Amino acid sequence: MKKALILGLLMVSGISLSAQALTLTASESAGKRLYREGVSASGEPIMARVGAAGMLLPATSLPCANCHGSDGLGRPEGGVRPPDLSWSRLTSTYGQQQVNGRAYPAYTEGTLALAIQEGRDPGNNQLDPAMPRFVMSIKDQRNLTAYLKRVADDRDPGLSADSLHLGTLLPSTGALSEEGATVAAVLNGCVARINEAGGIHGRQLRLTILDPGPDRASAERALDQLIEKEQVFALIAPLAPALESDLAQRLEQAGVPLIGPLSLQGTAQVSRQIFEPLPGLSEQMIALASYAATSLRVLQGPTLIAYPDEPGQHQAAEKLAQYLQANDWQAVRLQAYQSAQDELPLGARSVFYMGSSGGFSHLAARLQTAGQVPYLFAASNQVAGDLLQVPSEFSRRVFLAYPFVPSDWTLAGRLALTQLRQRQKLGGEHAVLQVGAFSSMMLLSEGMKQAGRDASREKLISALEGLHDFDTGLTPLISFGPGRRLGLSGAHIVTVDLPDQRFYLVAPYKPIAAMP
Repeated sequence: MKKALILGLLMVSGISLSAQALTLTASESAGKRLYREGVSASGEPIMARVGAAGMLLPATSLPCANCHGSDGLGRPEGGVRPPDLSWSRLTSTYGQQQVNGRAYPAYTEGTLALAIQEGRDPGNNQLDPAMPRFVMSIKDQRNLTAYLKRVADDRDPGLSADSLHLGTLLPSTGALSEEGATVAAVLNGCVARINEAGGIHGRQLRLTILDPGPDRASAERALDQLIEKEQVFALIAPLAPALESDLAQRLEQAGVPLIGPLSLQGTAQVSRQIFEPLPGLSEQMIALASYAATSLRVLQGPTLIAYPDEPGQHQAAEKLAQYLQANDWQAVRLQAYQSAQDELPLGARSVFYMGSSGGFSHLAARLQTAGQVPYLFAASNQVAGDLLQVPSEFSRRVFLAYPFVPSDWTLAGRLALTQLRQRQKLGGEHAVLQVGAFSSMMLLSEGMKQAGRDASREKLISALEGLHDFDTGLTPLISFGPGRRLGLSGAHIVTVDLPDQRFYLVAPYKPIAAMP
């Protein structure tokens, strides 16, 4: 009765009783890495003797988790039955003495070391020949034993036998509310589609969407809620610009993977946890500059980079300026620009614009009024909705970067997106965000499939890192790698015939050259 009363009070007061991520000691953490990766905390290689001949192989090629699973439960495979390594099972004196036909006493720390290093159980029976015998130091053995005592409780948050919990941050109010609603509709549609098909390895997906709020403090609270209270396994396609400077560090601290087109708005997030399916703003602007240098003969300048006074956009503007100057563009000038107030310096032959769509048409109108018709360059996702307001004098002098064009769409990709739009009652608005969210879910699904039933955050990261020429059906082929977290690093270049509102592809997608 007393326990029931306490539980009831906790529930009324809103205190969460959900399981928290396991905190490991330094020794246990070292043992975990040894168990999952075959790597010693000392940095020295660990070797394993395999088979009757005792052939030596690096432990990294056959870590414990390969056969016993990251959860330690072991799963039959290829006629071999790796046993459950949970400490409660190993040390039990009841019901566990007839495993693989052998009888033996309960394990102790000493007899466990004998099994790992010599391949003999506490009854001095020879273990299955498939079991490697590891050559390791006393410290490594202690670390491994310490972790095996905790392995049964060590699970990545958000992952259970029958569910996979994802989270995202999408604004429901404010300037980005329409974009947030669009991404939410795409993600919910993808989750429903995957679940109706049986989930991923039998796990049903669950998506929690929180509003990041109006500022950095509220966005940080929302992110903490997803990670600490909701215990999500991964983040998918968030839209929270206020977190730009801190997101990567927070994800690395928590070990949470993120898949989504974060740097479309400017800030490049460099982290092994983050995988972006689409090129960032910087990459798109550099693709425009590369095209202009070879096709429009504008190197002599003057060249103006106009950007809003925001950290992410400023970073992208500075990166573009560095690229231009390193590639022999002359008279490059950066200008923080607020369309409602600021006057732009005149005389530029080329103007690279970053910011809102309304600001783009306002800038073009000011230039036209002053008798100036320079080339205008911008990312399509920032300005495409405002092209009708651009003066016709800029016809075929406006060049836009597109991460994808209709010719990238396969029949299957087009059909899948069309069905999702119909289901979620979406039109073609915010197409780049739609495709970015859709591609993010495709990457997550593929990564989790490759990670297998015995998935973990680290296995998801490794699987994504190994993806090459992945076909979303809606974009150019996406590739990641050990030092590559941007799936696409270039853009299609399109010009616009303004009187007729017709778009012409002038340069197909190609990866941008690395900056010198």
